[in-house]
Amino acid sequence: MVKQPTLKQLLLLPLAAALVFTAACSSNSTTNEGATNGGTPAASTEVKLTQEDKGWEVDKSPITFDWYINFSWFPNKWGVDDTSKYITEKTGVDINFIVPAGNEAEKMNTMIASGSLPDFITLGWFEDAVKKMIEGDMVLPLNELADQYDPYFYKVTDPAKLAWYKQEDGHIYGYPNASSSPKDYEKFGDSITSTQTFLVRKDMYEAIGSPDMRTTEGFLQALAAAKAKFPDINGQPLIPLGMYDFNEKGNSSLQAYLQNFLAIPYEKDGQLYDRDTDAEYVKWLKTMRQANENGLLSKDIFIDKRPQMEEKIAQGRYFAMLYSRSDLANQQNALFANDPNSIYIAVDGPANASQAQATLAGPSISGWTVTLISKNVKDKARAIRFLDYLISEEGQRDMFFGRQGVTWDTIDGKDQFLPDALELLNSDRGAFDKKYGASHTFWMLMDTNLTPEWSPPAVEPFKQMEDWTRGKALSLSQFDQLDPTGASEEGIMKTKLDHEFGKALPRLLLAKSDAEFDSLWQEYLNKRDSLGFATVQAYKQKKYEENVAKLAAFIN
Repeated sequence: MVKQPTLKQLLLLPLAAALVFTAACSSNSTTNEGATNGGTPAASTEVKLTQEDKGWEVDKSPITFDWYINFSWFPNKWGVDDTSKYITEKTGVDINFIVPAGNEAEKMNTMIASGSLPDFITLGWFEDAVKKMIEGDMVLPLNELADQYDPYFYKVTDPAKLAWYKQEDGHIYGYPNASSSPKDYEKFGDSITSTQTFLVRKDMYEAIGSPDMRTTEGFLQALAAAKAKFPDINGQPLIPLGMYDFNEKGNSSLQAYLQNFLAIPYEKDGQLYDRDTDAEYVKWLKTMRQANENGLLSKDIFIDKRPQMEEKIAQGRYFAMLYSRSDLANQQNALFANDPNSIYIAVDGPANASQAQATLAGPSISGWTVTLISKNVKDKARAIRFLDYLISEEGQRDMFFGRQGVTWDTIDGKDQFLPDALELLNSDRGAFDKKYGASHTFWMLMDTNLTPEWSPPAVEPFKQMEDWTRGKALSLSQFDQLDPTGASEEGIMKTKLDHEFGKALPRLLLAKSDAEFDSLWQEYLNKRDSLGFATVQAYKQKKYEENVAKLAAFIN
């Protein structure tokens, strides 16, 4: 692992840099545009900066940015916890988070249609809205902001990630979080894990004999045995199988998750493989249909959204789940506090006929989300400089550790969380977020390659789930960003295809027989062909080949 700078090195900043800032303020060479929150003119930042200079240190006057998070479940407010207060004191930047109350896509589309975007926007890189904002000239090129206001950007960002996100016009509009390049995999090796897991409630699983659930027969038998032995949980009916919510595009548990557990290839001999029509996958979709016919798919899974699911996870009402281990941290803690045997553990789940090891998605170079700066931003210089601070190792440390003496300190020669903070982190993540706000409570720009060195060792009830994924996580970067988006011909086709599968999936599971399933499946495939599937696949193949070439350049 590459040695990271020590805290002492981070704090011993060159005095000369500060003198440069002071002298430059009187000489003036670059103009800061915009005004601070409330219409007050921004403080003069007419300075000449280099890549070595931390632009955010130039102007620490108070400013509030509006920051949209495109996840309705995001619960945290800036300025409530100590870490966000500390960062505001340090940088002068306050944040007003905006979170959709309901459907994220509708909220995003409404903002785009109105032409009114907040200062910062964070959303999944895979969302159509990213392309719409770029094509609509609604967000600013980060490289142009860096050239004009903060060359530090080029010091703290990863060139491979900038190259990956460079658009056809040569500009970079967003920067990812939780992103790992191929070289990161070389550097960090076994510390890279996956969040994709097949989970079972420990006490129930053991009570029915810890069955093998890798085969279709064993899977159905285990669900039935759990329902028979534990029909009710505290007066509420057991939900034998849990998964992510159904949406207009389908269900991620029954698409990418299931396909990865079945080790279905993404490509064969350099050609993208049609994973959706793989015989093993279709067999397991039929198994899910059979589960429904056997009364093992609760009606709840077809209608519940994440808030309802989280409530039911905390009640321990699911027996098994195809779900991300990181998405039930708070609920897992609650179960552990109530009864350590009632937690969820990761086990080998659905597998293909040869029972090959699952091929789980590790962090890719695309990351999870991207953050963009709106053309409406109230202060361009302060925005790019704050973004660069968050991306920098110093910002990462601040977001992870918080304030020294409150959340962390140097103990036995190592920077680590203080006992009280660590105890709360391990016992009640939600309370930790509200009190301390550290350990990437605010994850919009988190670099998951840096944090393992700082993180305390995983403890139960999380260690087993994390360890289970080791050795199974793969970089699937070459298969990212293949889908056409926006208003292009292929983009419109892809949207229609996604929606068609979103309609077909629940119907397939609710089919009354395998014969009806087969009829519905053929109907879907015919519809898929008529909607331009071959055209979209040709587009994706071209993008895939471009990705392979890009990644080869990064490695070399």
